[in-house]
Amino acid sequence: MSMRLNKRLAELGLCSRREADDWIARGWVRVNGQPAVLGQLVGEADRVEVAPPARAQQRQQATILLHKPVGYVSGQPEDGHPSAATLIRPQTRWREDRSPRRFEPAHTRGLAPAGRLDIDSTGLLVLTQDGRVAKAIVGERSAVDKEYLVRVQWAPRGPKGPGVVAQNVQAVFPAQALARLRHGLALDGVPLRPAQVEWINPEQLRFVLTEGRKRQIRRMCELVGLHVVGLKRVRIGRVALGALPPGQWRYLGEHERF
Repeated sequence: MSMRLNKRLAELGLCSRREADDWIARGWVRVNGQPAVLGQLVGEADRVEVAPPARAQQRQQATILLHKPVGYVSGQPEDGHPSAATLIRPQTRWREDRSPRRFEPAHTRGLAPAGRLDIDSTGLLVLTQDGRVAKAIVGERSAVDKEYLVRVQWAPRGPKGPGVVAQNVQAVFPAQALARLRHGLALDGVPLRPAQVEWINPEQLRFVLTEGRKRQIRRMCELVGLHVVGLKRVRIGRVALGALPPGQWRYLGEHERF
């Protein structure tokens, strides 16, 4: 069965499809010993080779971990709100960053968020130039989980309606509703994957998800009578936010993997 060469390179985990096209255009990819061409089809028996310059370029790509504050959007600026990428500058690099990498302006070019955080949410945001990292976190086959701490109120008639409970929410929240948060809800007519949800104190829940639908946690909570008043992402896969301060960033460590 044949497939496009850029897809083959991506499925091998070597790069993203866009990066593969760039390598092919630069003459860094050969198929059966011959220079590859854009759009080329390959089969399982074809021998695909990548030249050393492609690997060297890839090693120079940056992946940055940012503690996104409230008020910043994950991607391009919108509605007057700045992009989180504007925080990536020498002055905001965490002084406890252990990476030996020196900051270069080139590290801010082409940074893309690997998964998003709402403007009113805070916590760990990954910005990367490396398509492999993005695919690992948000690709269709990704199994990387994300952990969130979510402060809630009981608001069965809405946050401005009667009966809002802001303290000891756990005591009034029905057990069957917690079970629905774990499994049984749907958004936009599509069932959600099972989630880990548990109380960590009377006003705060811990969510662990393996998907990232738009405003997912807030919408899940609304479906069971909860109103989110604070949401913080504290982990993506094996990489934790840790002590990284709000508005500051660090490089992904050489041996860190999601």
